Amino acid sequence: MKYYISKKIDATFEQAIDRVKESLGIEGFGVLSEINIHEKLKEKLDVDFRRYTILGACNPAYAYKALQSEDKIGTMLPCNVIIQELGKNVIEVAAVDPIASMMAVENPKLAKLAAEIKTKLERVIESLHTGVESFGLV
Repeated sequence: MKYYISKKIDATFEQAIDRVKESLGIEGFGVLSEINIHEKLKEKLDVDFRRYTILGACNPAYAYKALQSEDKIGTMLPCNVIIQELGKNVIEVAAVDPIASMMAVENPKLAKLAAEIKTKLERVIESLHTGVESFGLV
């Protein structure tokens, strides 16, 4: 089972981050954290790594329901969404598949919540403009 939902889009790195944050907001998610992996790896290891950012996204209503059903589910929160630069204006956006994550938790109450969150994250990813012409797919 694939553990993520992803899509490649034609955008600058900054445009992609803005689009993802906007789409997350439309689906009721806030961004709790933003980790610039490129910057951190340069700072800590003095290595050059592609532009790669992790957004920690949280839908408060769903997080609350999940925490009521499973008190240690916070170890799997928030939902991570990555934005990585694969080439000039070739950006991949990927989000965790909450159904795959919840398979490790043996609590049937979470299955419905995970399915609903997956649908929301799929809409976030699908709402991003692909610019498929630039990938030669059309």
